[in-house]
Amino acid sequence: MIHWKVALLCTLVVASSARQIVQKSEEGHEREHYHRSSNLHVKPVKQAFTEVELESKYWNDAAQESLEAKLKKEEVSKVAKNIIFFIGDGMSPQTVAATRMYLGNENEQLSFEKFPYLGQAKTYCVNRQVADSACTGTAYLSGVKINYGMLNVAASVPRYDCDYEKTNETEIFGIMKWAQDVGKATGIVTNTRITHASPAASYAQSATRGWEYDVEVRAAGCDQEKTMDIAQQLVRNEVSKNFKVAMGGGRRYFLPRDVNDGEGARGYREDGKNLVEEWLETHKEMGESEFVWNREQLLVVDPKKTEYLLGLFEASHMKFNLVVEEQNAQDMEPTLAEMVEAAVKVLQESEEGFVLFVEGGLIDLAHHDTTARMALDETAEYSKAIEHARKLTSEDDTLIVVSSDHSHTMTYNGYPTRGNDILGIGDVSDRDRLPYTTLSYANGPGYGVTYNVANVAERLDISEYDFTRYNQRYLATVPLGSETHGGEDVNVYASGPFAHLFVGNYEQSTLPHLMAYAGNFGEFYREIEEDKDKEDDDDDAGSSLVVSVPVVLIAVIVGLLMRP
Repeated sequence: MIHWKVALLCTLVVASSARQIVQKSEEGHEREHYHRSSNLHVKPVKQAFTEVELESKYWNDAAQESLEAKLKKEEVSKVAKNIIFFIGDGMSPQTVAATRMYLGNENEQLSFEKFPYLGQAKTYCVNRQVADSACTGTAYLSGVKINYGMLNVAASVPRYDCDYEKTNETEIFGIMKWAQDVGKATGIVTNTRITHASPAASYAQSATRGWEYDVEVRAAGCDQEKTMDIAQQLVRNEVSKNFKVAMGGGRRYFLPRDVNDGEGARGYREDGKNLVEEWLETHKEMGESEFVWNREQLLVVDPKKTEYLLGLFEASHMKFNLVVEEQNAQDMEPTLAEMVEAAVKVLQESEEGFVLFVEGGLIDLAHHDTTARMALDETAEYSKAIEHARKLTSEDDTLIVVSSDHSHTMTYNGYPTRGNDILGIGDVSDRDRLPYTTLSYANGPGYGVTYNVANVAERLDISEYDFTRYNQRYLATVPLGSETHGGEDVNVYASGPFAHLFVGNYEQSTLPHLMAYAGNFGEFYREIEEDKDKEDDDDDAGSSLVVSVPVVLIAVIVGLLMRP
């Protein structure tokens, strides 16, 4: 009796195990089936790789070519006469990778990816793990990490403090002042408001980035006589007053409410100050100056007859490139590359060289709205501006550094086929059997196109969405009115004199110090010519010694021979 019961129990156990194995196998096949079934939602694509990529030799040869190029590359250790510093606001490594595909193929390179030296910078603020553009701007332009949301005010000062004591310990001055102190020309270019956090970090000291104009200062309960808004600082601060070039958007913060700009938009200031007129009046006494507010005016600026140039091309931020194209607004809105060219040509008139800061700020704004197509398109425009700057200058005397202030939460994910539309559907989930996009966000307003409002546990079918629309929002996991920044390190690309200093991993606040060393100014200023003269004197002395020793020996020998 016992034996047949044991046998029956063993049979049941074996049958149960077999059933589990079959179920797991079926689940695996089901996952594979739904992975393969993505062709129901993903449009067929042409083969995106060449036949030679199927051969191992192709990859080995490519590696050898890359190695050979690196071995041939010589470090340039002469002083950089000029420095151009580009920041792609919010340009994460994922954004760069996705933009390659936006430009045509995964094996494409953006202009700055061809630069020979690559490093990484850590972006956190003193008091936040994930940074904003104000604390990072202070780090990469002034060389000091501070608190979130503040501009060039030490971390010891609380945010929104109107009455902090203004001393050398609490207020920070950075690379623009260092460059001006040795006679270099300086300038800034952005396609956001010129009072926005990144460009403002080049010239303003403010206990919060939000005090862009007088109304915001007064709303915070601050005394406007003691707390100068950022727009006023651009016109009145010693550093920004001496900018040879300042271009971007944000006209409304420079004009009073009773004044309309060239496009009919009303000013925002309530203190009655017309800062554009004040800038013109101030610079009239300093040299030949010009104010422009549209592309047509910018393109006819004569750099040889313009010592100071102010360009404000929009009431607020400048338009996205795709919006300019849709609205046929090319006559009104210059591209980032065109602004960079105008700036470089004005600054190149300086015999002492120049430092130019350029921000591609619209990448960030697109990411905040989870509009991935616009973020990639703005990254492509940013790349064009950098390529143009490199062509306008020489790698022998001009250092170009390219980086980002912080990252974003966009991911490049799934297992899409080579050649699949980077902005389209990537695959289908093996759980809810619904499609998902290759690009998506951890949070942001894209949540509204991801989940059913009536049942937030239910994902929406996105297969009918038109992902060719430039303002189509992309999937997001956590609902937020504005997508957040990311906290990972950002890349640093460098080309030109002392570019090799920018390799490795370091604090973001190291960047302006490296640039100052390359340009020989700031605390790193050194008397190059005097050192050279000293070396020459030492060399002459050494040469004289080398010559005199044989002469003495010959004289001694001759003397000995002539002795009776």
